[in-house]
Amino acid sequence: MMGSGDGSDNLHHRWSHLRKILERPGPFCHPDFEASPETLNFLMNSCKILVIGAGGLGCELLKDLAYMGFRNIHVIDMDTIELSNLNRQFLFRHKDIGKSKAEVAANFINTRIQGCHVVPHFSKIQDFDESFYRQFHIVVCGLDSIVARRWINGMIISLLNYENGVLDTCSIIPIIDGGTEGFKGNVRVILPGMTACIDCTLDLFPPQITYPLCTIANTPRLPEHCIEYVKVIQWPKENPWSVPIDGDDPQHISWIYEKSSERAAQFSIPGVTYRLVQGVVKNIIPAVASTNAVVAAACATEAFKLATSCCLPLNNYMVFNDLEGVYTYAYEAERKEDCLACSQVPQKIEFKADCKLEELIAHLCESAQFRMRSPGITTQTGGHSRTLYMSTVASIEQQTRGNLRRTLQELGLSDGDQLLVADPTSPNTVVLQLKLLNSTT
Repeated sequence: MMGSGDGSDNLHHRWSHLRKILERPGPFCHPDFEASPETLNFLMNSCKILVIGAGGLGCELLKDLAYMGFRNIHVIDMDTIELSNLNRQFLFRHKDIGKSKAEVAANFINTRIQGCHVVPHFSKIQDFDESFYRQFHIVVCGLDSIVARRWINGMIISLLNYENGVLDTCSIIPIIDGGTEGFKGNVRVILPGMTACIDCTLDLFPPQITYPLCTIANTPRLPEHCIEYVKVIQWPKENPWSVPIDGDDPQHISWIYEKSSERAAQFSIPGVTYRLVQGVVKNIIPAVASTNAVVAAACATEAFKLATSCCLPLNNYMVFNDLEGVYTYAYEAERKEDCLACSQVPQKIEFKADCKLEELIAHLCESAQFRMRSPGITTQTGGHSRTLYMSTVASIEQQTRGNLRRTLQELGLSDGDQLLVADPTSPNTVVLQLKLLNSTT
């Protein structure tokens, strides 16, 4: 059934279902589609596709893409396999626990489907530069992190070329993004620079669950309260590494688990587990295997349509829900003219002169427009740059911490100054133009 993928007879038999679609026209074809055997040849031998994530969605994606004729596939995942993954991430076995998800998944596909070549990358998406991402025709995301989605969205947008303000369509690398949350899922097709990007629709993502500081500090009632206390209050003061929390670092999770268990014991609160700590720190959402399968199949179908032009692609957002029956619909998400990531319009931010820097940072983190994670701010005036605050480097954070309580006026900022903001949600520095209002305004 697999076929060798090399002999012409085997090739013709193995991919006969695709030939029926690609070698003859039909009423539902894309207007620009031309039936030809060369289309399948491009799909199998030239088209280069990147899958980001080898978890619940990623395993399904790799399988579906390989069975749809894609042979040249790269996969990135920074995680290792855990026991809890085995109930839905079907490319992994018990013997694989502790190994790289990307490497095990790639080896499974390469062994099972002859002719397919999956290249694994056991690393973070941030470890690669523009030249790496520029080599792919399509990027398919199976991520569980909004921060990672926004980062890859920003990276692909940064690869766009504009000539006299006009987008060069040859520089577009489509992004297909799939997401699941229990029995709900969604698929979207993003043509960077043309359609709505991830940042254009930030309001579609549910806000992260937060707990009142007074509750977690004084009257904790839930195991989550104990974990949040350690994460928010104890970690900045006591952690032995003096760095921000990395939810994918086992040492960090273990330290938080130990401290959370101690606090839970003080208040007689049961239920603190290592897995719950991971869920709170990383904001993990429970996954359902059937939902992953449906969403991944839709993503793979969209990748096939984009690679071959055999049908019109999704325009541009599909919602799936099988909580009570099966319900799905599609609609067109619209671009935001002032989108932080894909707009060509300079971004402006208004603040009163007597507002403190910590208020500005809180706005960048909490507002629907920005939703940043841990912004570092540098100002540039007269050709000189000055760091106002940066939390990601312990030594700089200590030196600039005092600026948080100072007003924008006290920091020497003026109307029209540029603020250069670095944040984990974007690979690029965001440039904001400050409009400074009088305190009486």
